[in-house]
Amino acid sequence: MESTMQATTNEAAFELIGSYLSHHKAEAFRALGIGAVQGRREGVRIWDLEGRSFINCRSSGGVFNFGHRPQFAVDALKAALDEHDMGDWLLPSLRRAQGAEALASILPGELRYTFFTPSGAEAVEVACKLARGVTGRAGIVSAEHGYHGHVGFSLAMDEDEYSRWFRPLVPGVVKVPFGDVAAVERAVGEETAAVCLETIQATAGIVLPPDDYLERVRGICDERGALLILDEVQAGLGRTGRVWSCEHWDVVPDLLVSGKGLAGGLYPVSACSFGEEVEAFFGQDPFFHPSSFGGSELGAVIVEAVTARVSEPGFLDHVAEMGERFQDGFEELGRCYPETLAGYRAKGLMMALQTHSDEQGIALARQSIENGVLAIFANNRRSALIVMPPLVISQGEVDEVLTGLDAALSAMAD
Repeated sequence: MESTMQATTNEAAFELIGSYLSHHKAEAFRALGIGAVQGRREGVRIWDLEGRSFINCRSSGGVFNFGHRPQFAVDALKAALDEHDMGDWLLPSLRRAQGAEALASILPGELRYTFFTPSGAEAVEVACKLARGVTGRAGIVSAEHGYHGHVGFSLAMDEDEYSRWFRPLVPGVVKVPFGDVAAVERAVGEETAAVCLETIQATAGIVLPPDDYLERVRGICDERGALLILDEVQAGLGRTGRVWSCEHWDVVPDLLVSGKGLAGGLYPVSACSFGEEVEAFFGQDPFFHPSSFGGSELGAVIVEAVTARVSEPGFLDHVAEMGERFQDGFEELGRCYPETLAGYRAKGLMMALQTHSDEQGIALARQSIENGVLAIFANNRRSALIVMPPLVISQGEVDEVLTGLDAALSAMAD
């Protein structure tokens, strides 16, 4: 078997993956038709170890919003490494405060404060703990088919197939259908601490809320003393053509969770942001959530760089324009392949092609990869192919993706 330094083929790398990471996971990749091992990467593209090129329309759920190794983030991190390390989470940090100040400059409404974590799941954990601490209540209402991570509160909000091996789960979580206001009204009561939702359900296949849904949920929370947590780990930071997707519906949550793109594709950092009412809980316990890697000073430098990038003139306009170009292409694909495509859902560059069955969705993912488009089916709705390219994708690269999808659909029709 080739050593790690000698492995230059996909198969040799799979031998190492199977030997030292997980044999069963390696077999699962193969069964899904994922035989390419990530190698060189740059911009919107990723190459496998044998030099095959793919446009990355997975983007790790938004981690690569700005492409692979974006120069602005590389420069910021290199400069920070000359002066900083991670910093001690317990000690005061100017750099951490500067990262929070930068993020506050783009937060919606009166949100101002931020608690940094290494992952989005941990940021959701912080949000739910704060909601319980602020309200003195235990209940959390979440949405069916949603996704918030795989630990603690987020695991309890997951689909049963994710959590069935790990019960008992955090108690007090109730799941209701996404978009159903009446179900929220029935579920939110005197013991509800918070309603926790993705603004747009990503892993469910890019499901957008009805136009009045978030506004009415906000009203129910206000009326009954519950807090509203919006998870924008995938939908935030420009993905939908606005900085935050909740801005499309003029709704401001009590706690906003961000991540993935906040890392600039280089350094893990996520955030739970909130206003004065929630921050008041720190008066009870300012160190309620120890996190050894939370609030890293290197991560804070990346946050500053990312917020500056999102705020650049024309950045959001570009996202909206490329989203429209994709939608025009999806319309044409739908006309050409009605036997496979049932439609699409999209907001900016947060998009999904909807097929008629789980089998078609899985097959379309495999064929897309074969034709140079790295896109995967939605795990909570496998009939949908998620298309989330880096936000910096160009017109020519959009057309290349559409050509690859056309070829994939044509192969399925043969």
